Amino acid sequence: MKINLLDLKAQYRTIENEINEAIKEVLETTHFIMGPNVKELEKEIAAFTETKHGISVASGTDALMLTLKAMGIGYGDEVITTPFTFFASAETTSVLGAKPVFADIEEDTLCIDTNSIEKLITEKTKAIIPVHIFGNMCDMDRIMEIADKHNLYVIEDACQAIGAEYKGRKAGSIGHVGCFSFYPTKNLGAYGDGGMIVTNDDELAEKIKLIRVHGSKKKYNHEAIGYNSRLDEIQAAILRVKFRYINKWNDARYEKAHIYNELLKDLDDIVLPTERENSKHVYHLYTIQSKYRDEIVDYLKKNDIATGIYYPVPVHLQDVYKHLNYKKGDLPKAEEACTKTFAIPLYPEINYEQQKYVCDKIKEFFL
Repeated sequence: MKINLLDLKAQYRTIENEINEAIKEVLETTHFIMGPNVKELEKEIAAFTETKHGISVASGTDALMLTLKAMGIGYGDEVITTPFTFFASAETTSVLGAKPVFADIEEDTLCIDTNSIEKLITEKTKAIIPVHIFGNMCDMDRIMEIADKHNLYVIEDACQAIGAEYKGRKAGSIGHVGCFSFYPTKNLGAYGDGGMIVTNDDELAEKIKLIRVHGSKKKYNHEAIGYNSRLDEIQAAILRVKFRYINKWNDARYEKAHIYNELLKDLDDIVLPTERENSKHVYHLYTIQSKYRDEIVDYLKKNDIATGIYYPVPVHLQDVYKHLNYKKGDLPKAEEACTKTFAIPLYPEINYEQQKYVCDKIKEFFL
């Protein structure tokens, strides 16, 4: 039995007619940039997250970049984030000339360790970027408490966590700004790139809107140096169709994650995902940990089961950051997670037979 890590074809088949019709409508209108679907999607995501502003951009990376730029973060500044995540969380800070500063992670949730944050704050620190890794929310109460104490911005990297909740509040709505990615593999994925920024801050919202269109509010009149970062109308139309199903799909992910939990619970050499208390995990990825990670991955591959290693090298030990002088052992929990963590197939359409096959093969490995 061949099982993919993610099956986008299976998802497409369930909404094929709606998707095709939405694309056709855009093609017939020929309104391809900043059209009505873009505007409506911005409203829908803002309402979903209970924020005042939804601002669409070209990618999740751009969502982080434009936010940092709107906050005035640049040369000489520092931004605290996690090393156990995709590169963009730190990369965007570096592109603007600021310095990423890395805090270690919690061993169980794999989110940024709030106990590590405060000791890293200096007079140069301007922001914290917590990442809701794999769809699991960070300890936002403590992060906001630290930020308020030190007058720092908080940018929620919710690129993997649309629909996740922390004490009843949606991911992206607690910090000063929330950033989402619509990369095709995300829980809400486009058929190309895309991103969204949400915020309750009117001033920041206006700055971000200005920056995303060449620093211009009026055509050929430019008030700032900006970017060209706009969500395509076709992608917005596709996302609006898929957005109608996001709660259903997230609930399915949660249900199937708990099936895995039950099937794998008796394996001593497997560490299952941890859900933060009073939070809703949306399982962008179902990640487990084992000291035998590489051997298990190889064994599953031989049995036609796809896996994903997230992330093999922590960001602070990437070659590009050698100048920051981090060394192995500085952030031990993140470094250990990079040697143990891997994802097994999970998506709303996966069935019990497929999940049981995956788990049977994992158990078979240990025999």
